[in-house]
Amino acid sequence: MPIYKAPVDDTLFILNDVLGIERYNNLPGFADATPDTVAAIVGEAAKLAEEALLPINLSGDQEGCRRHDDGSVTVPKGFKQAFDLYREGGWLGLAAPEEFGGQALPYTLHTAVGEFMSAANMSLMMYPGLTQGAIAAILVHGSEEQKRTYLPKMVDGTWTGTMNLTEPHCGTDLGLLRTKAVPNGDGSYRISGQKIFISAGEHDMAENIIHLVLARIEGAPEGVKGISLFIVPKFRLNDSGEPGERNGVSCGAIEEKMGIHGNATCVMNYDEATGYLIGAENKGLSAMFVMMNEARLAVGMQGLAIAEIAYQNAANYARERLQGRSLSGPKSPDKNADPIIVHPDVRRALMTIKAFNEGGRAFTLWTALKSDIAHRSDSEEDRQAADDILGLMTPILKGVLTDRGFDHTVMAQQVFGGHGYIEEHGMSQYVRDARIAMIYEGANGIQALDLVGRKLAMNGGRAVMALFKEIGDFCEENRSDEKLSGYTKALKKGLNDLQAATMWFMQNAMAKPDNAGAGSTDYMHLFGLVVLGYMWARIAKTAEDKLAGGETERADYLKNKLITARFYMERIMPETALRKARIETGADTLMALDAAAF
Repeated sequence: MPIYKAPVDDTLFILNDVLGIERYNNLPGFADATPDTVAAIVGEAAKLAEEALLPINLSGDQEGCRRHDDGSVTVPKGFKQAFDLYREGGWLGLAAPEEFGGQALPYTLHTAVGEFMSAANMSLMMYPGLTQGAIAAILVHGSEEQKRTYLPKMVDGTWTGTMNLTEPHCGTDLGLLRTKAVPNGDGSYRISGQKIFISAGEHDMAENIIHLVLARIEGAPEGVKGISLFIVPKFRLNDSGEPGERNGVSCGAIEEKMGIHGNATCVMNYDEATGYLIGAENKGLSAMFVMMNEARLAVGMQGLAIAEIAYQNAANYARERLQGRSLSGPKSPDKNADPIIVHPDVRRALMTIKAFNEGGRAFTLWTALKSDIAHRSDSEEDRQAADDILGLMTPILKGVLTDRGFDHTVMAQQVFGGHGYIEEHGMSQYVRDARIAMIYEGANGIQALDLVGRKLAMNGGRAVMALFKEIGDFCEENRSDEKLSGYTKALKKGLNDLQAATMWFMQNAMAKPDNAGAGSTDYMHLFGLVVLGYMWARIAKTAEDKLAGGETERADYLKNKLITARFYMERIMPETALRKARIETGADTLMALDAAAF
């Protein structure tokens, strides 16, 4: 059976020591997040992930979801009981407003515990994950009546939620969608059409499912300017606000997928289902993007989470598997072979994943903290600055952490050799589950185009210039510290490559847009390398300061952080030069072949 130990100590180190979340006690919800409270919540989340979610992950993958003749769906054995534990513990409403039954704690804390639970059982956690996105959209764009009607039951997990965008003929290009909405004359609409790839679209774990559906009102403009968003409950509510008659929405099929078998990914049929407009007519995309952006951050976290559990199993296997002898002489002379962890190439794989995971954890929590500041600060200046960085980081976090997360899950599988290819050790499931994160909530190529085509230029480049200044100032402030010079020099070199690539786009992409498209994925990863490097430099500074201050209890832990930081700077950060070189070749060779030549 696969193993998993939630990285509690590492998470607390990032929250308390690197990010210093106590400094944000002026923000609503943060005063309640004392170090003792945070430690208790993180510890309980770890217990739930390890004891309730992990044991049914492999069996859920093997069993999958079942659709019945009446269109109902049954989740794998044990899923409902585990979901009930999650719901009863108040985890779904951890960061939700108190007025709707939530605890109003920091989104940063919600993100931290979300990693544990997604690592332990990604398929199961998609059900509340989609619900949290729907909650966010209703909070921002719903009417007061809609909030009172739907949010309390969604926040406590009695009802779950979904997002319905994709149709058989259109995914990214939502302007092509055909689902239609016809006014009933009483404020409601009749929704008709078909949606596909709908995660958590139908299941037996909640009393009602609140679907958020994009559709076009009759007579609306063509393209994305004519799209509206609707609340379409599985069961229409009766006069007392409880589920009543079944609405005209049903699961036509469960998609046969490569992975995430424990999640019901459905084809949803809408046959004159009763729906209610959320937000303004023809403004559905702006409402849906509240949900999409929240989902993209969560999916980036999934990439990290699956890489973490895959790493833990690979490291455990490498310590136990005996194969060959160390190149520098036997390390276990009393045995007929050494454990494979003595081999440099195995360590290359494990160190690469470890450096990504620990840096990625800091990246994820740092970005979540920006979200908290953007939504909770009473300073307009602070809110704007945090929102700028949050918008810039969203495609990078989603794209880089899921691309790397999949690559490193495969790398962890490779440590097992042939044993990684069979189902017994569970590595196959992690590879299959990790693969979807690169695709859904906007395929990563789209994330890269969003970064280059939209985010760089927003507000005159205010966000990217602010981040470049922040990283540059960090390097300058710590340049004379000999203990940090190895980290700051490597970070500054990466930043120089990133700034040069950014300037190249400014000079070469306006007149020839294909240059932007050709270099966008490399640019996204170049940016990710630098941000991860910034996280590692901050981690190294924190570790050095703690050690210089005489901390002994965590001395070994802190020294290991410094070793891993050096590995990142020496072995991974130089990739920025490769990415920059690729970008500067432009689009000519990519676009030269005739389509028929492929």
